[in-house]
Amino acid sequence: LKDANSTEMDASTSDPVISLMEEQKDVVNLGGTMRLGAWDCELSENSLVQRVYGGVPSISERHRHRYEFNSAYKKTLEDAGLSTSGINTETGLVEIIELADHPWFIGVQYHPEYKSTVANPHPLFVGLVKAALDHKLKRTQQVSS
Repeated sequence: LKDANSTEMDASTSDPVISLMEEQKDVVNLGGTMRLGAWDCELSENSLVQRVYGGVPSISERHRHRYEFNSAYKKTLEDAGLSTSGINTETGLVEIIELADHPWFIGVQYHPEYKSTVANPHPLFVGLVKAALDHKLKRTQQVSS
């Protein structure tokens, strides 16, 4: 998609892959109108994100946003290799995307930092650091051989 963008950044983009949520389009007074709080998300079986979360079938994560993945682009992006690996079954909204052929490409709609502490870091942050360390180790081994 040549002009893929978010309507938050470019309202006139010809490919609004991320767009204002339908229920937000007529909102004039923005105070207190975001998609807020914990929402459930069903994880795709055998996805990277499901492994990162310890194999559970679903999760609950906290949100604070007005924009969403535009489902009109779902098939096009899936055909190009993007996986929609987390869906809210109540709303049908895409919560998580990933690239299956990439060692660590996960994008989420929610805010993992809201459920992360120093003593108990969020699984996505732990997974990202682990993937970076694995990548460094692999590169170090390639250079030394």
